[in-house]
Amino acid sequence: MTVTSAEAVKEPVRDRLTDPSRFRAVLILLIAVVGSVASVVVTAASASTALQLLGVPDAGWLTTYGLPVATVVGQLSAAAGLGSLVFAAFFVPPQSDGQLDVGGYRAMRWATWSFATWAVCAFLMIPLSISNVSGSPLKEFWNSPETLWTAYQIVADGKYWMWTAVFAIGAGLISRLAFHWGWTFPALILGFLSLMPSALLGHSSAGGAHDIATNSLILHIVAAAVWAGGLLVVLAYAFGDGRWRNLALSRYSRVAFWCVIVVAVSGVLNALVRMPLADLFTTTYGLVVVGKLVTVVVAGLIGGAHRAFTLRELEATDTPRKSLFVRFAAVELVVFAVAFGFGAGLSRTPPPVLATANVSPMELKIGYDLNGPPSARSLLLDWRFDIIFGSLAIIAALVYLRGVYRLHKRGDAWPVGRTVAWLLGCAALLFATSSGMGRYSPAMFSTHMMSHMMLSMLVPVLLVLGGPVTLALRALPAAGRGNPPGLREWILTGIHSKYSRFMTHPVLVVILFVGSFYVLYLGGLFDVVVENHSAHLLMNLHFLVSGYLFYWLTIGIDPAPRTISPVAKLGVVMGSLPFHAFFGVALMMTSGIIAEKWYVSLQHPWAYDMAADQRVGGGIAWATGEFPLVVVMLALLVQWNRSDSRAAKRFDRKEDRDHDAELESYNQMLRQMNAPEPQHAPVDHTPVDAASDTIKTRGTTPSNGTTPPS
Repeated sequence: MTVTSAEAVKEPVRDRLTDPSRFRAVLILLIAVVGSVASVVVTAASASTALQLLGVPDAGWLTTYGLPVATVVGQLSAAAGLGSLVFAAFFVPPQSDGQLDVGGYRAMRWATWSFATWAVCAFLMIPLSISNVSGSPLKEFWNSPETLWTAYQIVADGKYWMWTAVFAIGAGLISRLAFHWGWTFPALILGFLSLMPSALLGHSSAGGAHDIATNSLILHIVAAAVWAGGLLVVLAYAFGDGRWRNLALSRYSRVAFWCVIVVAVSGVLNALVRMPLADLFTTTYGLVVVGKLVTVVVAGLIGGAHRAFTLRELEATDTPRKSLFVRFAAVELVVFAVAFGFGAGLSRTPPPVLATANVSPMELKIGYDLNGPPSARSLLLDWRFDIIFGSLAIIAALVYLRGVYRLHKRGDAWPVGRTVAWLLGCAALLFATSSGMGRYSPAMFSTHMMSHMMLSMLVPVLLVLGGPVTLALRALPAAGRGNPPGLREWILTGIHSKYSRFMTHPVLVVILFVGSFYVLYLGGLFDVVVENHSAHLLMNLHFLVSGYLFYWLTIGIDPAPRTISPVAKLGVVMGSLPFHAFFGVALMMTSGIIAEKWYVSLQHPWAYDMAADQRVGGGIAWATGEFPLVVVMLALLVQWNRSDSRAAKRFDRKEDRDHDAELESYNQMLRQMNAPEPQHAPVDHTPVDAASDTIKTRGTTPSNGTTPPS
């Protein structure tokens, strides 16, 4: 059945089941109440201590308790929204024409209301946060909007919550208007971005080791949202006996397993950064951390029971609403609500030692100290693991090796060179972000440029030569005709989508790859964003993605949305490299200091010549521009040679099948062209009588002397 309108999606003929919306509404109300109560209890236990340590007056009970309640309700709504989008995108399949089926459509509508609630809570958090920071009662801002606007421009928390509301509104609008499966992905991106500002607030965003704390909190929040929000949606879907119930639960179970690991590990790391183990059971902050950890463990154990028992019981039962899975999952959601409430209260609870106490200006800005200038030894051996990009490098290597193992296990060969290239690319990514180079990158422009060039020049080249898409398409099983699409089909859909064709247009790829250098460094953008940790994460991500797109288009061995000739590929590279070289020269000749205010504020413990270091950074940018030219030319020559070899082999096989018919035809044509022309007798133009074959002459007499008849 094909759905072409909202009405058709709402009431399909073959899936006319009990609408689980009321059941979901009751669950949301229940977990919101439980989470709010937990957050209020934690806040009440630590509110007075927090005010004493922060040195601000009491803003009133409305701010004190309204802040954690709005936080936990908003975060639970964001989790429900993100879980709904993940459900619609991956847990249930769309229809054959790409339209959402009934389960996906309902999930998108749930996402709309969830993100709307998240946006409302974010708007409420703006005056609540300002009231909390300033110590002014909330009613003063209601009576004087001008004061609220002035405070909003000063207090950073207000801007963070405004961005949260903007992203949540965008995700909600797309979810409301979407009927096609492809629109779940832009909604997912905006929903993910709506969680990021809250990850950059609170204790994790300042003080010592805030880089580790912030990165771990990002992973913690996203994994917890997918885990809890996904459970809410699949529970409602199972309660309504959805068509793809077993498939959705199976897929959610695999995702939830990894979410449990990420939530547990990231939570422990974040807690260890904020407090020593000795204070775990002797302080309010430590006790709340223990309580939150217990709730996560309990939720994980219930999840394990799902995988071991309840999913099998649900598959066999005819009444899903009375199944053991529904009961266990409802209890698990209540446990999640308590965990979210503890988290909201924890953001209002001061750690045993304030994050900004006894830290140097450099540690306050970048999260750690650098005791001296960089050396070869420190760049190679002085490591600080990047939780996000370092983990990404390790996971990418392991997943790739698993794909290669799967191919070899079934007897298929995979080129060793591709495996080596991919592993070297992952190692380069790990080194650029977690070694001494990554450690010194926020504090020195030259090492930042070294890391930048590795992430945009070296790492993408090696990853592209690894052919990950080809490996995935060969290693992943096909869903088969009539079966729900899986990961292999999702990859193919992404490659052939209009969005992929747009993103791989040569002009856009060159602009992203080279033009961003000028905008970021020479356009002044780097001066604005360098102080934000989130900006460093986005810059690293941009370097990787833009470089990968460029080399995927020029030397990629994977199937791509656009196919261009080797000559065109070489033209793209040759046309873009002069702009890259000119950027390096312009950087060396720039008289002003890029991000001077930032580097001065770090107060380096050694003599740091910013102008000289900037010239070194420009030289690095200029010199590394030659590397991709050599690699691309070599890769194109190899691909050109292999293309000719493949064409020759195809021709030889064809000739073997038809016994060299084409060659014989060609030789016959040559023989005909070289054959001598035949000799012809002279042509006699004397007229001949057709009846008697006698030669007619005019004015002559026959040889027998008779007169021809008149």
